[in-house]
Amino acid sequence: MSPPDHRRPIKRAAISDQQRRRDLTLLRQEQNRRDAQLHARCLASTVISLQSHQSPESEPGPELDIEIEPAYEYLREEEESGQTVKDLDVSRASRLKGAEARKWFARQLMLPEWMIDVPDRLSQDWFVFARPAGKRCFVVSSNGATVSRLRNGSILHRFPSALPNGARRRDASGPAQLYCILDCIFHEKVGCDVQLDQTYYVIDMVCWRGYSLYDCTAEFRLFWLNSKLGETGACDPPSHYHKYRFSVIPVYNCDQNGLYAAYSGEVPYVKDGLLFYNKHAHYQMGNTPLALVWKDDKCSQYVIDTNSDGQVPNQQQAVLDLQDDGKLTTSDDPPVVFGCLDGEMIQKSGLHSGSLLRFAINEGGLNFVEGKLERADLQYLGKANRARAFADSYSKIMFQHAARRCPLKVNDLLASINPSDDQEHKPCDTEMVG
Repeated sequence: MSPPDHRRPIKRAAISDQQRRRDLTLLRQEQNRRDAQLHARCLASTVISLQSHQSPESEPGPELDIEIEPAYEYLREEEESGQTVKDLDVSRASRLKGAEARKWFARQLMLPEWMIDVPDRLSQDWFVFARPAGKRCFVVSSNGATVSRLRNGSILHRFPSALPNGARRRDASGPAQLYCILDCIFHEKVGCDVQLDQTYYVIDMVCWRGYSLYDCTAEFRLFWLNSKLGETGACDPPSHYHKYRFSVIPVYNCDQNGLYAAYSGEVPYVKDGLLFYNKHAHYQMGNTPLALVWKDDKCSQYVIDTNSDGQVPNQQQAVLDLQDDGKLTTSDDPPVVFGCLDGEMIQKSGLHSGSLLRFAINEGGLNFVEGKLERADLQYLGKANRARAFADSYSKIMFQHAARRCPLKVNDLLASINPSDDQEHKPCDTEMVG
């Protein structure tokens, strides 16, 4: 079904440099190709080997507590050398514990920014798909075991699977070092209308049979995912050697028809917004403007953040990271400064550098000058939940800010796509149906 015609959107006030950063990120990935094969091998080895430090139960714990050697001594050594937790390799990161370990594991996933403005060349350079609701995790199969870890690093499940080297079977073939790393969303049953539950929906492939895909384009990664996953039997119903079902999802070129299909089409899972992937983007750990998430109340139950009671607060809230100098920053690289706490308040409240703090945005709101944040009217509410690994990103705060005032609507996205571009660039949609 073709989408209806839409007027051109009204011009929106600039509140970000997201497009400029998209261009810079594409340029940077061509100039700085790292040793992704080594990183993938270390990641697979670490995720599997750290099982011995977890409870045998499959339920995730609030803390990831790894004590191969005293973590604080190790951190002092790294501080003296000028190296940060973010820069650690996988084997060295296994020496961390608690909050530092959670931060490291959280950065192994590619985290989409929130869509603040519509990307240039949306129909030519981007894919779109309906994002499943559930728990974001990466899944590693290696040495006859499969482990999934949440964004904060804690184990979600440890189970046998049909992924390569994902279960100890007599008929298993291939060297033990052939591991796989998948970026997934675990979808649990929500209501009686959902046909499929307890399913890992694979949204990206990071490594397959020991071959790293970190420095491959999203277009190739999604093609490889669609081609290879079904061959293993991972998409089959659960069995003795395959506890959870895996599934790929429909991915569309982001022309008007593809965007409308992702937005309005039926899927066997609960939607939680739309995900947009730049076709040329490599798999970049941490926040990236080359992957974007967008929501409205038709395709997501949670457009505006709720509080601990599940209610939308009257004032927008944000979680920020307290720095040594009292500045309050986002999780971006480089971070964006939203404000500052004076030393007296920090001392009285028992806060310290690295604390994640929750703030309400008061009536003064957020003020911008030429698209850049100049001032934020913040009210301190308290410390953030201990399970959190990092602060909010700038794009998330800006998306939530716009959602309460002048949201970016699906009509704006559809209207930004020139129908003539759709005809000039008409490749087939990448239909990925599990």
